[in-house]
Amino acid sequence: MKVEATAIPEVLILEPQIFGDARGFFFESFNQRRWEAETGLHTTFVQENHSRSSRAVLRGLHYQIRQAQGKLVRVILGEVFDVAVDLRRSSPNFGKWVGARLSAENRKQFWIPPGFGHGFVVLSDTAEFLYLTTDYYAPEHERSIIWNDPDLAIAWPFAGEPLLSAKDRSAVAFRDAEVYS
Repeated sequence: MKVEATAIPEVLILEPQIFGDARGFFFESFNQRRWEAETGLHTTFVQENHSRSSRAVLRGLHYQIRQAQGKLVRVILGEVFDVAVDLRRSSPNFGKWVGARLSAENRKQFWIPPGFGHGFVVLSDTAEFLYLTTDYYAPEHERSIIWNDPDLAIAWPFAGEPLLSAKDRSAVAFRDAEVYS
């Protein structure tokens, strides 16, 4: 697995080693020993989620203020632009974001540590998105920051308005958001 640091060092892009031939391909999408050895992180994943979305669907920016979740995300069909926003007030990167294109073709994974907001927009006709989490979903602690917050100034790579859930349409501004200490 190739591990690449981003502009926010705790957020990582991971590229698995692919074994392919005329029959198809194989790769380990997760291996605990390799994860720990190559990232230096000792995490436990407790839940796996799978979503399917259409072009221009934007999900996020989500986080849990308690039971903060680390997420290891990947795309198995289509392509998305995935974003992590540092919501740790004590961090030198507080309020900064990094993004990555994830696709079934490039098979890259994105590690978003606890303490970050997360969102993605679908760039292909459809996309299927898988993610492992380090803590369980706790809807009572879930928070959302509006996707187009001017203080965050995320450079989403699409034109027009995204398709949003009611929850994401009513998300708060970054300056009004509950954040981590």
